[in-house]
Amino acid sequence: MTFRHLRIFITVCDLLNMTAAADALFMSQPAVSQAISDLEKYYGVRLFERLSRKLYLTHAGEKLLSYARQMIRMSRDSEIEIRTLNETGTVRIGASVTVGAYVLPKLVSGFQKSNTQVKAEVIEDNTAQIEKLILRDQLDLALVEGETVSSDLIQRPFTEDELVLICGRQHRFAPLPEVEPHDLEKEPFIIREKGSGTRKTFEDVMTGASLSWKAIWTCNNADSIKMAVSEGLGISVISERAVKNEVHSGLLCVKKINGLRFKRQFKIIYHKNKYLTQSMQKFIDLCFK
Repeated sequence: MTFRHLRIFITVCDLLNMTAAADALFMSQPAVSQAISDLEKYYGVRLFERLSRKLYLTHAGEKLLSYARQMIRMSRDSEIEIRTLNETGTVRIGASVTVGAYVLPKLVSGFQKSNTQVKAEVIEDNTAQIEKLILRDQLDLALVEGETVSSDLIQRPFTEDELVLICGRQHRFAPLPEVEPHDLEKEPFIIREKGSGTRKTFEDVMTGASLSWKAIWTCNNADSIKMAVSEGLGISVISERAVKNEVHSGLLCVKKINGLRFKRQFKIIYHKNKYLTQSMQKFIDLCFK
């Protein structure tokens, strides 16, 4: 069993097609099939079920895939680490939407000012997608507002955040000193998409308070939500950080909800087996200053 076998195995897992994997690896299809056969003989298990000319990863295959990704990553990381001696390189940082818009830019700016030889690459998406990228070793670490589900991830809270109820200036909630929870059930909501940390926090708190809600508009970014709410199309619950300018200008109103709070924590996440380079550790440390 070699790193070559593992790289071929990972590619086949990603594409679930021997021919497509062979094309991606610039190999012949028989050579790819032989590498998979070698692995199955080596471990004495089936890694794929072959049904109706389609490949399906077995339980054993799923286990090996997790180890294979980490072994390939560790091999690559060790080479990079030794060659660069931690002074140069790239840190791949993920961020869920709210953190990416209102927290990460300042952190990256501060990091690059003191680490001029290190390049920071950033990908922004909802928490669920960022988690997948971490698990597939397409990101080194990430800052998220939502909950992750994999036990292979380390989560470290680094700051708190609170969601607030917003409405337009002409909305019936605007003149009220506070809103009663049951009044929320009568209003149309404009909310984030499934997989978003903001959506998850909203749903958890509403469910915990035995409150129902009606979503009429689903958005994957805060700007769309704010514009729709300002036009009187509905109300929303969104990070307080995201609406400071609009509240200050009078475009939106923030309303307290009697007895209801939407609090959460922003977390830094990375794989439990991730080898943290000096540059990665410096970025993590910066998050806690």
